[in-house]
Amino acid sequence: MTPSERFQLLLRSLEALKEINLSVPIVVEGKRDLKALRMMGFKGEIIIVHRGKPLYEFSEALLQRASSFVLLIDWDQRGEKLYQRLSDLMEGHFEEFAHFRQQIINASEGEIYEIEDLPLLLEKLSRQT
Repeated sequence: MTPSERFQLLLRSLEALKEINLSVPIVVEGKRDLKALRMMGFKGEIIIVHRGKPLYEFSEALLQRASSFVLLIDWDQRGEKLYQRLSDLMEGHFEEFAHFRQQIINASEGEIYEIEDLPLLLEKLSRQT
């Protein structure tokens, strides 16, 4: 994929997610991920995975708050493990939005592995187009 194609895919995915986020919460790993999404203009509810609470309890509490949500978890080794555990616990409530995470992963082409690095990647790709 050319830098221009990567930039366009990333931009389209993020713009669609911003719109979805106005009515559907996004779940992220940490505070820096939340901050990065806010920097990119996300206005809706963003929920940080609670590290001090077992994932089962976090999942149960989340399912009581929302019937569907976006799992926007990092795709490094630790993030993939967390994504798998959360997806097992929350099956049926996030799948319709899972393709956005995959599009972001595809557009990053291994250059980044964390949501918090998206603003830098966007900036870099925009300069290359």
